[in-house]
Amino acid sequence: MTDSEHSPPAARWRRVVPWQGSAGPVDFALMSAILGVVLLGLALRPVKPFLLASHPILLEFLTGDLTAIGAAAAFARVGDTPLWVVVAVGAAGMAKFDWITWWTGRRWGLGIIRMFTTSQRALRLAGRATELNRWTVRAAVVLAVLPGVPTAVVYAMAGWAGMRLTVFLLLDLAGTALMAGLVAAIGHQLGQRAVDVVLLIDRYATAVSLTLIAAAVLLPLVKRLARRRG
Repeated sequence: MTDSEHSPPAARWRRVVPWQGSAGPVDFALMSAILGVVLLGLALRPVKPFLLASHPILLEFLTGDLTAIGAAAAFARVGDTPLWVVVAVGAAGMAKFDWITWWTGRRWGLGIIRMFTTSQRALRLAGRATELNRWTVRAAVVLAVLPGVPTAVVYAMAGWAGMRLTVFLLLDLAGTALMAGLVAAIGHQLGQRAVDVVLLIDRYATAVSLTLIAAAVLLPLVKRLARRRG
């Protein structure tokens, strides 16, 4: 029998939660909020192809998806929507739930960061969060939206480092606005060509949605069967 099997249930439970000791109402509320964000993302996946052509502005706010921002910008070029609206809504859509991640870092520190990543490099950097120069942490928040950057780790690290929520939100919006502006500029430049692609996706939206649902259901089963055979 292993040590984990000898451990009492409470000890085993503490290994998979970010807090130390007993959980309070705030801990449960934060975990529920994280779960809610994940479930919302999963629920929106099948409807993305339908909203992409008909309501791209709404879609970019709901999902913060870069594809939706590019599509909205393309439609803005051939329609009446100002480009600044596309950028503003896209930035807000990307940043709307980031305060939750900041709060988890403020509340749980390295405990939540260990749940966000298994990268030893990211963990070592996060472990020095309280020692880093505050301008380094601020720059990291602005650049956290770049591809390849562990965004959730950076936001939690900012909370753990003691960054004020108002400062975090301003820096976060600055970063998401820059990214949304870049993607919107590309979509606006492509214009009608991008719109034609979006309309093609809309034409086959049902097939795309069913494919996404099937992939979400079947891929875990295939991976599980592959592990068993291995």
